[in-house]
Parts: sequence; structure tokens; C-alpha cells
Amino acid sequence: MTFNAALGGLVAITAGCDMVSVEGAAIIGICAGIVLPLAVEFFDKIAKIDDPVGAISVHGVCGAMGTLLTGLLAVDGGLFYGGGPKFFLTQCLGVVSVIAWVAVTMVIIFTVIKHTVGLRTSAIEELEGLDIHEHGLPTAYADFSQSTSMTAVAKPDAYPEPYVAGESPVPVQVSERAQPAERTKSAAKLTNVTIICNQSRFEELKSAMNGIGVTGMTVTQVLGCGIQKGKTEYYRGVPMTMNLLPKVQVEIVVSKVPVAQVVDTAKQVLHTGGIGDGKIFVYDVEDVVKVRTGEHGYDALQGEE
Repeated sequence: MTFNAALGGLVAITAGCDMVSVEGAAIIGICAGIVLPLAVEFFDKIAKIDDPVGAISVHGVCGAMGTLLTGLLAVDGGLFYGGGPKFFLTQCLGVVSVIAWVAVTMVIIFTVIKHTVGLRTSAIEELEGLDIHEHGLPTAYADFSQSTSMTAVAKPDAYPEPYVAGESPVPVQVSERAQPAERTKSAAKLTNVTIICNQSRFEELKSAMNGIGVTGMTVTQVLGCGIQKGKTEYYRGVPMTMNLLPKVQVEIVVSKVPVAQVVDTAKQVLHTGGIGDGKIFVYDVEDVVKVRTGEHGYDALQGEE
């Protein structure tokens, strides 16, 4: 809202930047800053128009208001400078003309689009979002969200020492049952370990899994909450209860690497002692099939030797 108010002032002064004084420009900017949040609330709550970035308020309302105020504050011909109502009425006519032209033109254009290529996206695009279909990216805000490389690559037979988090406030000991052991293919058990954690800890978790020999994982950006029930956020100055927080869900199916080692390593990496460190779920897996080769079970989880 703060940035929109500044942008609204810029839009408002554009109409009369060559006709008003410094004081007049300041008055126009102040009026835009006051009117903009009122206009946003009107379109959101009363007109029920979905305008998430406030474009109508910034460019429409503030632009029209700046045009009208130019008719009042113009040093040469403005109503407040003794120029009479003629110039102000001309500005009013200009605003009405633009509104009428835009309304008629866009109705025609949108009608043509609706009956040709269509206004709505496909059902799958609505579910998955346009970013992946239009830009080939999971999100258009890559600089503001956690990157999620989908596969961690490790040498199949590499079992280094158990991972120790560099700044873990409480050390977690790896149990004896977590130590690597030889397993035969027939006796190998398949287990799905699902880890839900904070986005900020994902890269460290991925490196730790790679370090203990995990060769693959599936990563999903999810929303969820535990007993803390999320937190309160503010949207356009209005407090809103956000019960769902952004998390990362990592699913790992293991056989060769001991399940206890995966769990203990994840605990070490994710532990901070604060609410929201995450959860780890362990499930039995009946079978795994590698589509390319048709291999089942233990063999399907192994890479090329």
C-alpha cells in the first residue's frame, strides 16, 4: 500500500507536471496518497472487483484525480488561479471521454477474445498455475522462494560419517540401528520417509541426505500448520488469520540406506528447538517399479552401477 500510494502520486502528477507549481504538485501527491487506499478498499469490499495489485486505483482513480486537480491548480488557467471554470470543465470532459472510450473498446476486444481463443485458461492451468505453463518455471517469484532441485545425486555405495548440523543447538545422537549394514535384495524392506520442514532448511536437508547416500527424493511446496495454527498476517492493512504456512514436503523411498539413519540425520538438520521445525512420517512401501526397466523393489531404487 505504501508503494502503491507513491506510485499513485506519480500517476496523478503526470497530467499536470508542466502546468502546476511545486506547491500544487505536493497537494496533488498528498491527495493521491489519501485517496488511493480508500479506492482500493472500495473496489475490494464494495465493488467486489478482483484487483490484487490495485491497478484500477493507481492508474484509474489517481490518474483521473490528477487530471481534474490540474484543472484547479494549473498556474495558467486553473480555477484556483482565477482562470474560471472553462479549463476545469475541459479536464472533466477529458476524463469522461477516456472512461467511455476504454469501456466501449475493451467490451469489444474482450467479446472477440471470448468467442475466439477464450478468456479463461484451461482446467489444468488453473490447477497448476500459469507460471509453469507460460514461463516454464515452478514459480515466477524464484528470487523470493526456496529453490527445489528435484533429485539429490550420490554414489550408491558412499556411506560417510553421519551428518552433523553445523549450528544445531541440541546434538542428536545417531542410534546404533541407523548404522549402514549389508542387506540382501530379497530381504530389503522398502520404506517411505516423508519429511515436512521449513523452506529455509531444505538446502541443508538435501545436502545431508546426499551425504548419507540417498540417491533420490521428491520435493513439493505445500501449505500446512500444526498445533500453532499458523500466524496472523496483514493484507492491505486488514488483519487476516493465516492458518496455513508455506512448507516443503520431501518424500524419500529408501531400502539400501537404513531408515533410522535417514530419520536421525533429518532430525539433526531440522532441529532448532522452536515451534514449526517440522514432522517426519515413516510408512511401509509394498513395492516400487522402475518404469524404464521394469525392475521391482530393491532393484528399482538403485542407480546404474
